[in-house]
Amino acid sequence: MADESRNAVIDETPISPVREPSHVRQNSLEKHLQHRPDPKELRDRHILLDTNAAPALQAAAHELERQKVTDSLKKGLEKRPQREDLVERNILPSSTAAPSIVGQQRELEKHMRADSLNEKISHRPKPEDLIKEGILTEDPTSPVEKSQAENDKLYEERIEEEYAKREGGA
Repeated sequence: MADESRNAVIDETPISPVREPSHVRQNSLEKHLQHRPDPKELRDRHILLDTNAAPALQAAAHELERQKVTDSLKKGLEKRPQREDLVERNILPSSTAAPSIVGQQRELEKHMRADSLNEKISHRPKPEDLIKEGILTEDPTSPVEKSQAENDKLYEERIEEEYAKREGGA
């Protein structure tokens, strides 16, 4: 008999049926609980309320905090400059066009300015006419070469004249 008990195989299978999927699910829950954020992090993200106050006071404290933020925003909006001031200081465009076409409007204005300048340049008098009228003393477009010393002297004279004009002299 002792030999029989030594050779006997013990059946270790569970009585209840094996449920592998629920075991995986149980492990999933345990994993989620292990990675759960701590209460301080939840308070920082405004998910949990501050537990230092009594529950009856927490709602009142929350409402006071919201009112404080509301008052702060109202004061900020009252101090906000008017649209006209911002347009005058070139912070906002003077256009009342829709935002979707403001870029095209700026491009159009730029082209209109370029056309206007080109028109004015086309009617500009020639240097010869200005010399005849006494506005110019010499043709600035002429290829007459001067020595470096003459150019430096002329430059110095013009700078002195400009300084004299700005200081109220000459």
